[in-house]
Amino acid sequence: MSNMEKNLFNLKFAAKELQRSSKKCDKEEKAEKAKVKKAIQKGNTEVARIHAENAIRQKNQSVNFLRMSARVDAVAARVQTAVTMNQVTKSMAGVVKGMDATLKSMNLEKISALMDKFERQFETLDVQTAQMEDTMSSTTTLTTPQGQVDALMLEMADEAGLDLNMELPHGPTGSVGTSVASAEQDELSQRLSKLRDQV
Repeated sequence: MSNMEKNLFNLKFAAKELQRSSKKCDKEEKAEKAKVKKAIQKGNTEVARIHAENAIRQKNQSVNFLRMSARVDAVAARVQTAVTMNQVTKSMAGVVKGMDATLKSMNLEKISALMDKFERQFETLDVQTAQMEDTMSSTTTLTTPQGQVDALMLEMADEAGLDLNMELPHGPTGSVGTSVASAEQDELSQRLSKLRDQV
């Protein structure tokens, strides 16, 4: 088994691990949603909000893991082709030094940086797309949009058959939060289409 084949195995393994992490986040999200419902039923809005924030964070993290898994998978497929066609270049071999530790760390930023190096070896990748994805994923990880949190709390209250409008400290109905979220979404869509126009 050549060095590059070993690295290929590690890449495929890392893609599976990232997928597992994504599923773990999905489970956590479900658990947090159940806690939101329970807290709302007890009339404890503050606690409900904390669990709603956690649920949104887990959901975003799950998407990030899944996105990175797909990216690692795509790189693995390209490495596979390079190995098969005997096109492993010296620079590509250089990239894989210290790869094991990075993949095992399950640290999305480090893996992302490693994938960047790999992808530079494959000119076919649209670099701007990768940068755009990175920007989007770093914003989703760091912030929990309040609109999403409010919407989730209302959804859980609805499922529990309760009316949350009275208890929400932000005045009138939850439609305000929802419209803020959709406004944010619209702005994001506009920024994305502008980016596409520039490409």
